[in-house]
Amino acid sequence: MGLINELIKDGWLKTPRIIKVFQEIKRADFMSSETKNLAELNEAIPIGYGATISQPLTVAFMLELLQPEQGNKILDIGSGSGWTTGLLAYVVGDKGRIIAIEVIPELKEFGEKNVAKYNFIEKGIAQFICADGSKGYSKEAPYDRILASATLKGKVPISWKEQLKIGGRIVTPIGNSIFLFIKKDKYNFEETEYPGFAFVPLVEK
Repeated sequence: MGLINELIKDGWLKTPRIIKVFQEIKRADFMSSETKNLAELNEAIPIGYGATISQPLTVAFMLELLQPEQGNKILDIGSGSGWTTGLLAYVVGDKGRIIAIEVIPELKEFGEKNVAKYNFIEKGIAQFICADGSKGYSKEAPYDRILASATLKGKVPISWKEQLKIGGRIVTPIGNSIFLFIKKDKYNFEETEYPGFAFVPLVEK
């Protein structure tokens, strides 16, 4: 059984548009030639510079929580290999935008090159920026969704909360849990914790 069918069977992938994006955007396209053969493994694979391409189960779970929609503007923090950027760009489509933030220049280039294979950069759907994601990216705010793929030590940065639209969602690891924050109004967030995950730490400048 293929990896995607396994994720569907085990209940990690549920939403039709999210299942479709996993089928269309191939994980192997975001891996180095040495590791491509491991693309079907349901585990995190190193991509160099202390970073990994996340475990498919984890990415599926986070996207299901994030619930990206067509036309959304999304901040993708710690974009690494570019896989989550590619998945999100496919979901938001031509009217949406993904701002991918990566602090390590070599990874920013690697991710950008991978996402370019799908013409998302050429079409202006995805844009890569080399910067410290812990500060968010105020220039393009506000965002409908914010996704982080590396774990925070403590609380969610205030900048992320301020840069999110009301009704928007933040999905981020904190420690060994994934958190979902839904912005109810300017000051209040509904918060849900899902423990039992492992991530590399978010690199801050």
